[in-house]
Amino acid sequence: MFKQIVVGVDEDHDSRDATAIAENLLASDGQLTLVHVDTDYPHPHRAVGSADEVTKRQRCALAPLARAVHESRVPARIRVSRAHSVGRGLHEFCETIGADLLVVGSSRRGPLGRVLVGDDTRAALTHAPCAIVIAPAGYLAQSARMLEIGVGYDGSPESQHALRLARTLAVGSGAKLSAFEVITVPSTALSTGPLPFDEMVSTLVAEARQRIAAFGDVEPHAAYGHPAEELAVYSASLDLLVVGSRGYGPIGRLIHGGTAQALARTARCPLLVLPGAATAIEPQEVVDAGREIAAEVHG
Repeated sequence: MFKQIVVGVDEDHDSRDATAIAENLLASDGQLTLVHVDTDYPHPHRAVGSADEVTKRQRCALAPLARAVHESRVPARIRVSRAHSVGRGLHEFCETIGADLLVVGSSRRGPLGRVLVGDDTRAALTHAPCAIVIAPAGYLAQSARMLEIGVGYDGSPESQHALRLARTLAVGSGAKLSAFEVITVPSTALSTGPLPFDEMVSTLVAEARQRIAAFGDVEPHAAYGHPAEELAVYSASLDLLVVGSRGYGPIGRLIHGGTAQALARTARCPLLVLPGAATAIEPQEVVDAGREIAAEVHG
């Protein structure tokens, strides 16, 4: 589980969804911090304004935090971060306290929602220093229990790191762990080949399931299709979907394209995206670790 979780809070109703998933991912000795980014403050070269105006701005910044902490099921501290964009404020605050997870809602109406659909926040969050969870709208009304955690797996170092983290979360929460590999067939393989197309796909899907089953403690899933579309369908049976990102950092990958960006819009459960700078681990190390944990769990 995570020890330093930051939840971005704005005036949007969906901040409650973000707080709910953060509470489910918080370690028993962890710290939950609710942060509102105040972008309505004077530029250094502008006049500060009257005392009444300053007080009004402070109240406006504290109002959503007061509401969020009242609705939180666990003790939380509140902070106001002042910045010229929501993204920059969240990024800088996470760096300051050494956060290991940032949680935002998926609404496109408020400033936090625009982190996912593009505005000046994306430049500041491209190199976010921690993992990020996007809470789907309506999560608050769903079951609070974490029953199954899934991983988008493709054999890359990023997906291996995602599997390692998901395994830790599953053990900590008592959830079932599964992984899903989406098979795509290169266009060069469609024109010629020793096998008919259907048979080729069936063989590749079966091999993908075998690769995942080799981990020992992971329920294997695989299918042929478009990665984002198949993972979105897979997410409907999950309480958390974990994916890795490549190169840009979690928000950068969401913004600049790829599977994670599409999943941010279509995933039917909370989506956890890991930083692209994840330390690579060898596949055999993943297999060995899975077998050791499986042996401990099953006695």
